[in-house]
Amino acid sequence: MKTIGIVGLGVMGGSFSARAKELGYKVIGFDLDQNALDFAMEKGWLDEGYTDPKEALAKCETLILCLYPTLMEGWMKENGEYLHQEAIIMEIAGVKSSIMDQLETLIPEGRQLVSIHPMCGRESRGIQFSSPRIFQNANFIIIPSSQTTAKGIVEASSLAKELGCGKISVLNADEHDDMIAFLSQLTHVIAVSLMNTHDNDHLVEYSGDSFRDLTRIAKINEDMWSELFLLNKEKLLTEIDAFADSLQNFRKTLEEEDVQTMKDMFIQSTQKRIKFDR
Repeated sequence: MKTIGIVGLGVMGGSFSARAKELGYKVIGFDLDQNALDFAMEKGWLDEGYTDPKEALAKCETLILCLYPTLMEGWMKENGEYLHQEAIIMEIAGVKSSIMDQLETLIPEGRQLVSIHPMCGRESRGIQFSSPRIFQNANFIIIPSSQTTAKGIVEASSLAKELGCGKISVLNADEHDDMIAFLSQLTHVIAVSLMNTHDNDHLVEYSGDSFRDLTRIAKINEDMWSELFLLNKEKLLTEIDAFADSLQNFRKTLEEEDVQTMKDMFIQSTQKRIKFDR
């Protein structure tokens, strides 16, 4: 029975643990918060749980790092020497280039880094919002490092399939960060900005599904997302500028009452959006 270690039992770490147990793996959890460990143990999501990683890291053939991005370097410096001798380390940070560059220099010889990004998550934070179903049909991205072997890519791809993910893609770190700046980070910026445009407590009494759907991700983890935005700052700024140009173009069309151009925009957006329907 293969042993998977999960470092950081938040929403994603808890979800990985829950799903891995369903799949029959032995799962060991690591978290500084004993309450998170206790919750996971009570749920049956862990076989063992530790606040000190050194006690059991050597047991984990696969290790999934579900830490905030800025914590990964320090964690690896402190605990890298205790890793399983042939460990495959998968980290799930939402930004890759800077994180992978740091980790690659710190991972001891014989181990390998395979970065992954399951495109799923929850607006809420904390292990109590975890679910083994979170991965179902989610897109899954593999980002090989300079250490990644064919075996590592196969392991990551196999894990994605077992989790229940849908399309599996392989990108390099720069391609990933370009893509994520638009598809994920910009959308969060838009949701936050829209939510903060008007300060009227009574709006909730009048809102419909369109506003609720568009602002769902405005319920945001301020600690994690501020880290992600700053780590991908230049790429995100480029996408914000492109969106501002698009918005300004729409404003001009409306101001000039250019009905045909407006309809063409609607038709184009409808055709593009249909491709995303599952």
